[in-house]
Amino acid sequence: MTPLVGYLLLSAFLFAIGLAGALTRRNAIIVLIGIELMLNAANLNFIAFWRYGENPEVLTGIMFVIFAIAVAAAEAAVGLALIIAIYRHYKTTNLDEVNTLKG
Repeated sequence: MTPLVGYLLLSAFLFAIGLAGALTRRNAIIVLIGIELMLNAANLNFIAFWRYGENPEVLTGIMFVIFAIAVAAAEAAVGLALIIAIYRHYKTTNLDEVNTLKG
């Protein structure tokens, strides 16, 4: 087994855990953690393909990962702000109980 396959299997495992957490849980914070885990699995793929690619001297893989981390940080900040606003209004973070969009 090549080292690239090991990284890809680890990334697939992390992505599957994140997907299962995002789809099966009802708590909004756990769903957000699952989404972050899926983004980190994608970052691991970027780094693995960059490192074992044709030209690892070029820093394109690193640039993709830095951009993805910046997007994930912004997504986490907006997601947590939405969760706090929903909690203040509904007094719960259970996604099943939040079913109306009226203000």
